Order: sequence, then structure tokens, then C-alpha cells
Amino acid sequence: MPVTIIMGGQWGDEGKGKLTDALAATAHVVVRANGGSNAGHTVQTPAGVFKFRLVPSGILNPGCLCIIGAGAVVDVAMLVAEMDSLEARGIDTAGLRLSDRAHLVLPYHPRLDRMEEAARVGDEIGTTLSGNGPAYADKVSRRGIRAGDMLDPATLDRLVRREVAAKNRLFAITDDPEPIDPDALLAALRPVAERLAPLIVPAEVVIQDAIDAGRQVMIECAQGPLLDVDYGTYPFGTSSSPTAAGACQGAGVAPTQVDRVIAVFKAYSTRVGAGPMPTELHDATGDLIRERGREYGTGTGRPRRTGWFDTVAARHVVRLNGVTEIALTLVDVLDAFPAIPVCVAYRLDGQEIHHPPANIDALTRVAPTYDDRPGWGTATDGARHIDDLPGPARDYVTFIEARLRAPIRLIGVGPDREQLIPVPAGLPGLVTA
Repeated sequence: MPVTIIMGGQWGDEGKGKLTDALAATAHVVVRANGGSNAGHTVQTPAGVFKFRLVPSGILNPGCLCIIGAGAVVDVAMLVAEMDSLEARGIDTAGLRLSDRAHLVLPYHPRLDRMEEAARVGDEIGTTLSGNGPAYADKVSRRGIRAGDMLDPATLDRLVRREVAAKNRLFAITDDPEPIDPDALLAALRPVAERLAPLIVPAEVVIQDAIDAGRQVMIECAQGPLLDVDYGTYPFGTSSSPTAAGACQGAGVAPTQVDRVIAVFKAYSTRVGAGPMPTELHDATGDLIRERGREYGTGTGRPRRTGWFDTVAARHVVRLNGVTEIALTLVDVLDAFPAIPVCVAYRLDGQEIHHPPANIDALTRVAPTYDDRPGWGTATDGARHIDDLPGPARDYVTFIEARLRAPIRLIGVGPDREQLIPVPAGLPGLVTA
């Protein structure tokens, strides 16, 4: 079937946007399946650097239909601003569509986000405070307002007034009791609704029609599966499912319609926000990885936590998501290190384990067991073919691949499109399954 899923392999920020941009040249449809404005993607092109918050990365490819799916939550004012910014840079957004089932992030959601984070004294999640968590909470509690509701002014008016009244009752008993004015909120929403109305469609129908016509559909996940609400480092994660299964649900695609699941892994580990990260480095080495990898959040600018590659967590992701191939990015960041430790197991209370424990306190206590791999001490950012990589770099890729038991088909050695090295199937020394 003609559906490809591109998902992260870690805690997000692995370079999915760049890969989607590169592969979207052959796709007819690109779908953003989950997440909201908290999940930024950066793409570097000959026309400059583009930082996406809500618009699918495929928008840079003319003729590609780009859909924000039902699984996403959308700050519509931010979406319009992002569209305007892209159009000011000469990018045509006529191919953008928004699912009528996608839920809205409204001004009271960031306010709730700030209140909830402030109440988690000692257990802060490190949320971006953009309101996505409360928007997803409204969705599952069946109080959400959806993009399709903007098509009927009477429906939008009724739902907004109902929700504002409910939120104002909550705000009234907090330290921030100022009520939200429903008239002001509706006045701000109406022109946005008019602007977006031509883009709002039954996205799952559009996508299924494309599949029936044999068109190539690419689903772009936000964030990473180690933040998944079920299988990630709960509660230190996101409110949606940035997994292959979540991609199907959020896009309106059946699992049997998917033929490729591409997981993007960095050659090391990073994380934003709180929560366990077994291989985290708190020293000059971690700082050097951060600076070499430009590890700062696309949307927030926050410095990312850094650490060595964790094959225990990565293998967990590969197995649960049926990963068919891997893209290993930012290999060039490791050029500076004479030795590169790779986590191959955890030790928990004296026992060796090979999966991340669900209990968050147990995961915090695990100690990584490392296998030190030799560095290569040579710049790799100029490599354009697998044979251009130094032997120890190829060995590092081979080692990671063998531990994860899924073939690495792309190697990233820099931010540009041409710095993605294809790995031929059946290459000696690399997994061929």
C-alpha cells in the first residue's frame, strides 16, 4: 500500500522535518498526524531555514497536498500567522488542508497549562505552556471545539460561550481570577474562521481517496514515541500518541494500508523538559554535543538535554512500532569524540534489564551499561556516499543497526538536504532484513 509513516525514535527533535521534506518530493499527500505548536520542525533548504510549528514540512514541495489531521490540536491564530510568514517568503500554501475533526487550542488553554504546571511543585513536566495538554484533555473529556465547528457561526458561538463559562468558573477560584470575555474571544476567532474555512475538509476522506487512487501518502509524526502517553516516560511526556499506531489514528489511515515505517534517530540522545533520561550527560561532553548539534528548541529556544545513544530505549521503539527502516541523523556531531559510549543495557537494583521499566521512579534509578565504540576524529559533513565515511563511523552505524535489528537506510551528516546519505540494501556488514 502507498502509505509511509515517518516518526521519531527518541524524545523528539530527531530531524523528522528534514527527512519529510526530502522524501516529500515523491509524495502526493503529507499528513501531520498529532501534536500541536509545541512540536517544531526545522528544515534547511537552498532558500533558507524554515521553522514549522503546525504546517506539515511537505509544504516546501510544490504540488504536495499537506493536511493537518484529526489527531492534531491547532492554535488557529498561530496557524494563520505561520501561513502568512511562509507566503511572505514565497511559499505557496494553497495546498494546505485542515481536518474538520482537529481540535482547537484556544486562549484559555495556555492559561490552564500554566496553572497546572505551577501546581506540580517538584514534579514539573517541563511543558512548553502552549496549551496543548489542556486542549487534549478537553478532547478526551468531550468538551473540545473542533475545526469543523468554525464552519457554522451559530455552533461556534454556542460552544465557545459554554466553554468560556466553564473555564471562568474554574479561574474564579484560583490566584488568577480574571474572567475571559467570550465576546472578545469570538470577535478574534471569526476572521480566523473565515480565513481557514476553505481549507477545512473531511481529511480522512481526502486521504482515503488518495490511497484508493494509488497516490503516495506520507504521515509525519510530531515529537517522539518515548513521550507517548501510553508507552513513553509517563507522566513526563505528551498528551497524544507519536507512534506508528497513533499516526494511523491521527491521519485516518488503517494499519493494513501502511507499507513503510521509517524511524528517525539521532546518533546520540536529546530531550527537552523533565523526566528520566538514562544516558544524560551533565558535563563538558554533554555541553559539546549540545553546541555541535545546535540543540536548542525550534519553538522555545530552550537548551536540550544531551546524552549518548540508548539502544535499550531505541529497541523498545523499534519493536512496538514495527519499524521497517531507520534514518540515523547528526552523525557528524560525533566527529569530535575519540570514544563514543553506547548504552546496551540497564542495571536496576542489581539486575540487568533490556527494556525501559514503566515505573517512573524505577526508570530514574536505572544505570546504563556502556559499550565504548572508537571515534573517527575526521569531519564527515562532506560525505555523500557510504564509502566516504571513515571506517569507525561505518562501524558505529553497523553497531547501532545490529542492536536495533532494523536496517539503517539513511545517514545524516548535516542539516542540508544533500547531507542525507542513502545506504543501499544488502550492503556488506549492515543489516539486510
